Amino acid sequence: MRVHGESIGEIDRYIENFGREELNAKIPAFERLIRYLEKVRKIDSDTRILEIGTGTGWFPILCQLNGLRCQGLDISPHLIEAAVKIGKRHGVVLDIGLGNVEVDPLGVEKYDAIVASSIFEHIEAWRPALANVYGALRPGGALFFESTNKYMLNSRSGEFPQFPFYGWLPDRARYQLRKVTHGKDVMKLGIDFHQFTYPQLRRAFRETGFRKILDVIDLLDMEGRKGIERRALAAAKSFRPMRRLVLTFLVDATTFLCPK
Repeated sequence: MRVHGESIGEIDRYIENFGREELNAKIPAFERLIRYLEKVRKIDSDTRILEIGTGTGWFPILCQLNGLRCQGLDISPHLIEAAVKIGKRHGVVLDIGLGNVEVDPLGVEKYDAIVASSIFEHIEAWRPALANVYGALRPGGALFFESTNKYMLNSRSGEFPQFPFYGWLPDRARYQLRKVTHGKDVMKLGIDFHQFTYPQLRRAFRETGFRKILDVIDLLDMEGRKGIERRALAAAKSFRPMRRLVLTFLVDATTFLCPK
């Protein structure tokens, strides 16, 4: 991957589809993300946060509106421009740098928390990018990671919901389908180079050096859950085969929290 200064159809479509979303609609996702981070460290005005792949900027905007500091990094100048405009509409000046997490240094032990939500599937050389993120975290810092889940039984993938079981396709078949549908430029920015699985990512996080790896079942709270839902979650937490089944087929994303 590289930074592309020219207009790209996939980015234009993304801005058209998501640039008009109401900020209030993002508050539950924001609160969930902060709640997960706070399971391993305190998040306050002194916390240095970086978001990789800011998109339309909703996360750093909500951070600032809630008294938190969040820098951003994005590979698309057009997305940065759109996010900055949206920030201004909400009285926020965003700090988003242009760069490629595969190759551009993020700094050494600079951040307390790094957020990578719905971005690593689009990073071609994702393992070097993950090592870059790890190096930029301070000891005790944490990575929140959320991406694609290849074999989920919910057949409508967020990457391409028109095609049932899209994520199950081999890489080359997915690439060809997207090029035919959206044009060859989708391979510059916008394609999901990867459809991840929980075991694959868990292994990568461990090899990168993270001291603890929490998946979505670890992160979900029992509080407020009753009946079948409570029993099912308890079984998944305590019974490894059940956990593997749920994580492989029944959750829409690969969600992890990884303290350094």
